Amino acid sequence: MTVQNTTLSWDQLLELAQNNTPARRVSRPGQSPSTAPIPSSLYKLSAQTPPPVLLYRDTNSWCPFCERVWFALEEKGIPFATEFIDLSNKPKWYTDLVPTAQVPAAVIEGELVYESKDILLALEARFSNSPLLPDDPQENAIPRQLVEDAEMNGFMGIGYKFMRGTSANDNELATLQASFEAKLDELEQALAKYPGSYFLSTFSLVDIMYAPHLDRLAISLPVYRDYHIKGNPQFPNLNAWFAALNERPAFDRVKTDAATFNLLLRRKWGMEAIANPLPLDPVVSQTIQYRAEAAERLSDNREAAIGDILKNSGVQALAVNGDTSAVKDAIEFHLKLLAEYLLNGDKTLLPWGRVGGKENIDPFSSAVGAITLAYVRNRICAPREMSAGAATAFRAAADKVLASIY
Repeated sequence: MTVQNTTLSWDQLLELAQNNTPARRVSRPGQSPSTAPIPSSLYKLSAQTPPPVLLYRDTNSWCPFCERVWFALEEKGIPFATEFIDLSNKPKWYTDLVPTAQVPAAVIEGELVYESKDILLALEARFSNSPLLPDDPQENAIPRQLVEDAEMNGFMGIGYKFMRGTSANDNELATLQASFEAKLDELEQALAKYPGSYFLSTFSLVDIMYAPHLDRLAISLPVYRDYHIKGNPQFPNLNAWFAALNERPAFDRVKTDAATFNLLLRRKWGMEAIANPLPLDPVVSQTIQYRAEAAERLSDNREAAIGDILKNSGVQALAVNGDTSAVKDAIEFHLKLLAEYLLNGDKTLLPWGRVGGKENIDPFSSAVGAITLAYVRNRICAPREMSAGAATAFRAAADKVLASIY
């Protein structure tokens, strides 16, 4: 298989991708993360006007507490800047600044606030646009108590303990499951108290308090405990809540995806899957907005991606006499093929179709391609590199191109 003249140029791919998605990121060369999402409301300010909020958050976009604050900022349309903190090597200026030394923290109109719940309440007090709590003090009391309950009712603790119950025996796991289900039943009843799909009659801070944790548990419990919240007839109100939540553009921007979080649990905490991963959402996988966003990120960040693959995927072992030029060419070819497939779907001729049969595929190029595609499929971190929807589309496309090789 020849690498040259088989796909569009990177510039053509990037232009085509950008024409099909509004998603954009700011480049951060030499920093971690190397790109960052642009807040949807930043356009409201002139280039000379500093945003009213500075958010300190984790570099990997894994922290559910940071996600709460990011979610609220996007929902309320507040322009903000972000300072990323490496949790494995926190800078001294940050530990001196924030008494807890934890993320998130925020400087809101000059005032430092830390702890996610306190930041949410401070944002609500300072910015009256798009309120997430009722204005009336009497109506406000119940929602504020529900916000406190979300932090103190033990739901998060028992949920994660059940999920990570690696050392528990069957009886202990059964007890943990029963305790967790009791908490889910409480949420199910709470969701039934108001009309609509949210904890109050409209979307509120209560939903934001629960969203990151419930979403993570719903995508990890099927894999690590073979337990399902979504699709479970025992929890119709929770399932209606998940559906409503996923219709919100702000949540779409900030949420993680199942593959990212489940890989994190396996790599960082050594958890062992006992069931197959949930299938990739076929609707999301075929949505051109997400496919184009994934292609845009790949095209725009291709040099870093190629360097990462060469350095960390093990593909250098295929180099002849230490010359990696042919390896690099094959990596680039398959990444271009992936970007083109993301943009054109099944209209793209995949390797077998290009060369008229698998017997004509160059084994060297195919081996490099297989390593490349398998590596980048699991390397993507949402929403650090791209939105959860784009990551889903990226993984589905990588599976398709990989299957065309083998």
